[in-house]
Amino acid sequence: MTTPALLPLSGRRIPPLNLGPPSFPHHRATLRLSEKFILLLILSAFITLCFGAFFFLPDSSKHKRFDLGLEDVLIPHVDAGKGAKNPGVFLIHGPDEHRHREEEERLRNKIRADHEKALEEAKEKLKKSREEIQAEIQTEKNKVVQEMKTKEKKPVPAAPIPNLIGTHGGDPEDNDLREKREKIKEMMKHAWDNYRIYGWGHNELRPIARKGHSTNIFGSSQMGATIVDALDTLYIMGLHDEFRDGQKWIENNLDFSVNSEVSVFEVNIRFIGGLLAAYYLSGEEIFKIKAVQLAEKLLPAFNTPTGIPWAMVNLKSGVGRNWGWASAGSSILAEFGTLHMEFVHLSYLTGNPVYYKKVMHIRKLLQKMDRPNGLYPNYLNPRTGRWGQYHTSVGGLGDSFYEYLLKAWLMSDKTDHEARKMYDDAIEAIEKHLIRKSRGGLTFIGEWKNGHLEKKMGHLACFAGGMFVLGADGSRMDQAGHYLELGAEIARTCHESYDRTALKLGPESFKFDGAVEAVAVRQAEKYYILRPEVIETYWYLWRFTHDPRYREWGWEAALAIEKYCRVNGGFSGVKDVYSSTPMHDDVQQSFFLAETLKYLYLLFSSDDLLPLDHWVFNTEAHPLPVLHLANTTLSRNPAVR
Repeated sequence: MTTPALLPLSGRRIPPLNLGPPSFPHHRATLRLSEKFILLLILSAFITLCFGAFFFLPDSSKHKRFDLGLEDVLIPHVDAGKGAKNPGVFLIHGPDEHRHREEEERLRNKIRADHEKALEEAKEKLKKSREEIQAEIQTEKNKVVQEMKTKEKKPVPAAPIPNLIGTHGGDPEDNDLREKREKIKEMMKHAWDNYRIYGWGHNELRPIARKGHSTNIFGSSQMGATIVDALDTLYIMGLHDEFRDGQKWIENNLDFSVNSEVSVFEVNIRFIGGLLAAYYLSGEEIFKIKAVQLAEKLLPAFNTPTGIPWAMVNLKSGVGRNWGWASAGSSILAEFGTLHMEFVHLSYLTGNPVYYKKVMHIRKLLQKMDRPNGLYPNYLNPRTGRWGQYHTSVGGLGDSFYEYLLKAWLMSDKTDHEARKMYDDAIEAIEKHLIRKSRGGLTFIGEWKNGHLEKKMGHLACFAGGMFVLGADGSRMDQAGHYLELGAEIARTCHESYDRTALKLGPESFKFDGAVEAVAVRQAEKYYILRPEVIETYWYLWRFTHDPRYREWGWEAALAIEKYCRVNGGFSGVKDVYSSTPMHDDVQQSFFLAETLKYLYLLFSSDDLLPLDHWVFNTEAHPLPVLHLANTTLSRNPAVR
């Protein structure tokens, strides 16, 4: 579920740095540059010397303030007149003040010597010709580039692979099911082949214009989002030639040292999740290496006063910011709450606890906060640690936060009881305040806004039917049957949102006001952009109940996509699902290959393909293995301890 991707986003781009060698058009310019350079060096030396002298001047007072050392004694200052302690003031009586003076003098002398040496080196440099200076600059640049390449190729520490079951096969015995599965595979090949021809290396494809496409969630660079997102689907479907083409592109072209501002959430679930899944399925080391490289680029986003990450981060500079449209500069619940699965696997694979610590810090902070009616608002300010607008939804802006609480528990082999408790608490509040039944008997999940319930449900919220079923086992007070039934009711409601349109494809959101039920009212909500959430819920319901209606409903959706979304250059979303002659939006979303087609393929496969007691799917449908403590070294991993 790709939460806020379609909201209007805007942001200033940082212009790329010009790293080319300086040009020297004529001799006079060289002299001017030399003079400025000398003056700059002299000024720099003067300022530094002054600063050093000021900083290290001995204090004339008897007491000095230093950081606590082995020989220093901290004494709280007492106001004799009041007899009360002043907690902010500490006086230090150093027993060896002569030693401190000698240390200061040594440092001052070192600063002088360093700057005299720098000035002499600068004078020698300026005696050289323009060509010699240019050659030295180029040599230094080449050296830096080579060091960066060497660092990027540094191998990731080996970690034992969990016992992987069900990575191949899934052939159904029934001929009709085999034909349907083959049809889904052909749809995948049509989407991939056209991307390969017309959009290769671009993030996504415009199948009608037959050219590359990108949105600001991926920044300004061509990062091949569709390639990374589709890899595990290709592998699962047995499209190994296509998989190898994608692998070669990643080895030779996927570069994260670009001056590009990206969505931390989207890059995590699509790129890191996709690379980790490809690594686990294929065993190819390059995918793990690339995942770790990218994760390092995302870490600066966590440099906020609270540790809640920014929504966006520049991969080159590490500068972060939040979406301009978010409430009061807030971060978004579904974005900072949808990192746990991928980051835990990063710590497991690398032995580096930093990733695990980042996501656990977020969890601990959320546990301490008050929640109105037990609900998590969608907005949290990363500077102040306060909630923004009181808006709660299980659709866009909130959805995958709840999903990842449950999946953290499942991925830990059901040992992360803290995550399970947070999930159970949240679901109880959601059921009490957000879930209602319409006059026509349809169960829906509304949105809480400023104290009242809006009777509207988004396509994104349709994933929750599958989530309720997935979390039924292990629920409180043995409510497994209740949550299986609730999941089935949500699946039925979302199916109705499809069935009540001309195209048999669901709108972006639909209302339950009076006589209007499961139907979009506003024109801006009538589009379908190849989203997977309804089919995802069908698949989970099939796996847990084997009720044939879910395969029937899934096939209805597949036929509708084939009929109305397929174009010569791939697959496109449609702008109005209630129009019998729809207009296309001319975008083949990367999640169509990562999620929609994968869930359809699994729906018509047998249950031994990626069994749910061994695999947990991230919110972009990338399967990650359960980390069973019995057959891994996870229990000895310092990140987990």
